[in-house]
Amino acid sequence: MINDVLIIKKDVKNIILKVKPNGEASIIAPKDTSDEYIQKILVKRADWIEQKRERFLRFQKKEKAYISGESLSYLGRQYKLKIIQANEECVKLQRNYLEVYVKNTDDIKLRKSLIEQWYHQRALVVFDEIFTRFNQITKKEVKKFAIRKMKTRWGSCNAFKSYIHINSELIKKPKICIEYVIFHELTHMIFPNHSKNFYNYLSYYMRDWKERKECLENYNKE
Repeated sequence: MINDVLIIKKDVKNIILKVKPNGEASIIAPKDTSDEYIQKILVKRADWIEQKRERFLRFQKKEKAYISGESLSYLGRQYKLKIIQANEECVKLQRNYLEVYVKNTDDIKLRKSLIEQWYHQRALVVFDEIFTRFNQITKKEVKKFAIRKMKTRWGSCNAFKSYIHINSELIKKPKICIEYVIFHELTHMIFPNHSKNFYNYLSYYMRDWKERKECLENYNKE
């Protein structure tokens, strides 16, 4: 273990450096690799390791109790949660409050389920509108546009299979961040990698994408 990085020497041809979602870092190297050489690599890639750890940390959600007074994010704004006893179970956004109507106010699983369903339904509406708008620019057929929870990524694209996945947690972020992620993945339908052409295209149609990306990375209200 050097610099909190697990060192593994085995029968491999190349050196592989990994960082897991829980922050654990490891380096796999050929058996005859010296510790001095491994240390040089770790020093050189120290910033990369920390960036990966910080990125994964942003995806770790704080445990919510889902009780009245708690703060929840929606499209970059904070709303106070209000649990209300009622015969009809639903969720409503009213001014500065996210009101959750439940029959049993002590059932935390029910409260959580209703809120997650509401978030998902809102994501379907908001993401679809943004996708449709930006797809008018890229003009590429997307056979599957899906919204689901993702542990370590905001979005993914498979240009070969023609599908895009967007992290449902994005619904909590400012709308400019959602637009950036969706347009980023749509651009991958044209340029599958992060080539110069990819970024030139992104910059041409979304000149402030760097500011949007920074907003996404630094916005951590929840």
